[in-house]
Amino acid sequence: MTAETPAFKAPRKLWEHPDPQNTRMARFMRKANQDYGLNMKTFQDLYDWSVGPTRTDFWRLLWESEANLIYSGTYTTVVDTSARMDSIPKWFEGVHLNFAENVLFFRAPGSDAGAITTAGGKEDDKVATTEVREGATEIRHYTWKELRSAVGRLSNAMRAHGVKKGDRVAVVASNSFPTLCVFLAVTTLGGSFSSSSTDMGTKGVLDRLLQITPRWVFMDDYAVYNGKTVDLRPKMKEIVEGMRGVAECKGFVSMPRFEEAVDVSGVPSTMTTDRFLEAAGGKEALVFERIAYADPFMIAYSSGTTGTPKCIVHSVGGVLTSVMKEGRLHRDIQTTDVSLQYTTTGWIMYMTAVMALLYGSRPLLYDGSPFQPDLKMFIKLMADQKVTKLGISPRYMAELQKAKISPREVADLSSLQSVTSTGMVLPDQLFEWFYDVAFPPKVQLANISGGTDLAGCFGMENPMTPMYVGGCQGPSLGTPIAVYDQQMEGGVGVKGKELPEGAPGEIVATKSFPNMPVFFWGDKGGKKYFDAYFARFDNVWTHGDFIMVHPLTKQILFLGRADGVLNPSGVRFGSAEVYGVIEEFFPQIADSICVGQRRPTDNDETVMLFLMMKPGQKFTQGLVKEVQDKIGKQLSKRHVPKWVFETPDIPTTVNLKKVELPVKQIVSGQIIKPSGTLANPDSLNYYYQFAKVEELVKAKSKL
Repeated sequence: MTAETPAFKAPRKLWEHPDPQNTRMARFMRKANQDYGLNMKTFQDLYDWSVGPTRTDFWRLLWESEANLIYSGTYTTVVDTSARMDSIPKWFEGVHLNFAENVLFFRAPGSDAGAITTAGGKEDDKVATTEVREGATEIRHYTWKELRSAVGRLSNAMRAHGVKKGDRVAVVASNSFPTLCVFLAVTTLGGSFSSSSTDMGTKGVLDRLLQITPRWVFMDDYAVYNGKTVDLRPKMKEIVEGMRGVAECKGFVSMPRFEEAVDVSGVPSTMTTDRFLEAAGGKEALVFERIAYADPFMIAYSSGTTGTPKCIVHSVGGVLTSVMKEGRLHRDIQTTDVSLQYTTTGWIMYMTAVMALLYGSRPLLYDGSPFQPDLKMFIKLMADQKVTKLGISPRYMAELQKAKISPREVADLSSLQSVTSTGMVLPDQLFEWFYDVAFPPKVQLANISGGTDLAGCFGMENPMTPMYVGGCQGPSLGTPIAVYDQQMEGGVGVKGKELPEGAPGEIVATKSFPNMPVFFWGDKGGKKYFDAYFARFDNVWTHGDFIMVHPLTKQILFLGRADGVLNPSGVRFGSAEVYGVIEEFFPQIADSICVGQRRPTDNDETVMLFLMMKPGQKFTQGLVKEVQDKIGKQLSKRHVPKWVFETPDIPTTVNLKKVELPVKQIVSGQIIKPSGTLANPDSLNYYYQFAKVEELVKAKSKL
């Protein structure tokens, strides 16, 4: 299918940069033209060069002119481009660096490798970060001096308690200043940081901790969420008990969520933060352990919605390089920016929330619900703090839309420059609502996708192309992606088939990139890693998303998870298409989940749609017919679900991601073990009855 295919029309253009040639990305492109004798003019030119035969030139120029990280050592080769991707090639070998050192100090872009300065946004008395408690009931600012002092003292205490390079330190905590200090303190020593949110179940937390066997676990003593405070000491006891017998774990540290620490004398193997800090002896000096580019510094986790999560180990150099690429080139982040990323610590977006510090900009660390005490509070907070970069989810926007709240009418959003949306597919109607109703027209809506596996993006915003309704604006520079035919069986050694623009298929990365994970923790021999990304097609990274590249706009349209793709009678489509119709035309429906059913005895897949009604709204057969008719009219007859039922609840992760795969497996006759990452695991029990849907319908018809 080509760009001239009449079936494709350009969607509505919603935004474009007022001066794209005066952006850092455009200046970078002109420098590349000058240094390498090129003639690039567009974003597509730049992307093609960054993933082409001389792609190491892109990474070299990024490293030397834009990343400007603090490091020691030298490299001779950026990466061996002849190495197979599934060998996980090493990047910038010979370079040593430290994550916390790069956060706490600053080297201005374009400066010499040895020129480290506190200028450009990291002066001692300037606010480094701001901590906000739910409802903005408490706002505390911390200067760079206070941050360095706190990290210095904690890192010295950790060293005295035996933490060293290569050790893991974990938190079960909120998005707060103390959590940030733990992150920076352990990485100061060359260790690896792991985080879980306090709203995760005990099993979900232990599924993570028991795999990585941390040296110490730091845990909040209280949680604040949705207008309630919860004593976490009972959960702390359960987790301590679950870790009993793990020799590597030396103990737990209770972090006070309020002014005064609570008594933890009844919790075994646990001390307060103040007691832990006594080992520092008052020392606050920062001593950074620089580690190799490919050494671990952070462990992230797959959602694990149907089993034990994968422990994804990210390298210090790979993540820092990717973050600088995304922040400097794609987002043009300045030292004057103020960012607010709504997230829990159990999600990869927590990394995004604190990475703003790398550019000398100020992040707001928000803990709690964004809907307390009402839907307008969060909007007023971003206006009051003059937020320039906001990170939210489609779920948050949908709640505002349902409540008929227009943020631009609630508060002065003149400081706001961009809004990032991720976590699930953003429906087309929310794109239009964003500009027609909700936010100032000058604000860039940055729909992004990538995630935990790469600690970065495959699809994201850029300042050089227009932004249209639907999908991600374009690919991320330096990360080569393609769309492969998902209908191929695949298997070890099987070459995939690349599809043309306009054809839906599975997203793959075709060449190595620096922020590939270095390994999975506990994965001896690398089999889990290989099976996760490389077993589907030979020597390409298979990510698991079902996408299409628009042939006219080059947008990346994410259609859903590949393992949740609907395939009735061989027609493949994503659940997001169905959700878009429900959300646009049926305000009486609170939420929905659409899955395919194919039991061992079924010759074909059938589509099941479950609707959760808003309070006071009734589920009727008349509504079922309306829904089916509208889906058929808006999409096609093949999209119409054969079965439509009411459901009392939709399973989600603790980060509010809708979870389709367990439901698909259950209605297809499987019995599954829910993961601890599910916010409402009991909701799955309702779906088991639909494995025998014909009997269920027949029984109801007799009533």
